[in-house]
Amino acid sequence: MPSTFSAMFPPAPTFTEKDLPSLTDKVYIVTGAASGVGFELAKILYLAGGTVYIAARSATRCEGAIDKIKTQTNDMKSSGKLESMIVDLADLRTVKGAVDGFLRRETRLDVLVHNAGVMTPPVGSKDKNGHDLEMGTNCLAPYLMTVLLEPILIRTAAKSPSLGVRVVFVVSLLQLAPAGVMSFDSQGTPKVLPKAMDNYMQTKAGGTMLAAEFAKRLGSNGILSVSVHPGLMRTELQRNMGIIGPAIMKLLFKGPVYGAYSELYAGFSPELEAKHNGGYVMAWGRIAPFPEDISKALKGRMEGGSGAGQTFVEYCDRETKGFR
Repeated sequence: MPSTFSAMFPPAPTFTEKDLPSLTDKVYIVTGAASGVGFELAKILYLAGGTVYIAARSATRCEGAIDKIKTQTNDMKSSGKLESMIVDLADLRTVKGAVDGFLRRETRLDVLVHNAGVMTPPVGSKDKNGHDLEMGTNCLAPYLMTVLLEPILIRTAAKSPSLGVRVVFVVSLLQLAPAGVMSFDSQGTPKVLPKAMDNYMQTKAGGTMLAAEFAKRLGSNGILSVSVHPGLMRTELQRNMGIIGPAIMKLLFKGPVYGAYSELYAGFSPELEAKHNGGYVMAWGRIAPFPEDISKALKGRMEGGSGAGQTFVEYCDRETKGFR
């Protein structure tokens, strides 16, 4: 496992826009693409000729991002297309409608990038369905969206090179996950942890569990599902961290395009093979093993693990069943 220092301050990107083939006739969804890392990734995919769905919580944010990308790339040639996908990940009721709208317009989906997230909101914040806001936004909505998109992913994979169709869950620096990775109550529901960063990191660990789960479900169809730590960057994610945190981050952290390179590697690099399905990618594009606690959580009790991953997937399935 790379050291925490190496994870925080990684070597140069290994896969950039220069390494991308033409993405003409390919289709992509990037959540949280109205700003930050998602915006930069969407711009790269658009310039490579892809049809990119900007998934954001309002038409204003979607259209604003599309206009901004077109303005920034006005002097560059692209056969790509930019489309809006209005979905509020803090409201599970909006997910199916957004997916249904996408399915009415498209016959394929090549890469689904769960880039959106919320970090350390005010204590007690809930999503519109009553869940902890971070858990709902970072885990439940991405799980539901992936379940609903499984059929089109499978159909696309059937007419694509093996592992060309991918699902990417954006997580974080997993060395910072709380002890035990995830805490559950007697009903198998993740507890809201008292320390803000622990609660956030618990949901990011949840993202690795979901990536591993979809690798199991979809791997036999030639679909790759991985989690990726995009790196430490200056983005809107730190908007709830007060004054001092963002000031320090401005000095030490990279711009969001570096995070886009991490996600680009996870979504497109040929270095990722079948043996990496369900695995972990670190900034700015490196295959890495999971920390020991995460590895244990991903294994069932019969395999010597904690079974936390299975418990978490069952929770996600239970909580999203009524929204399909």
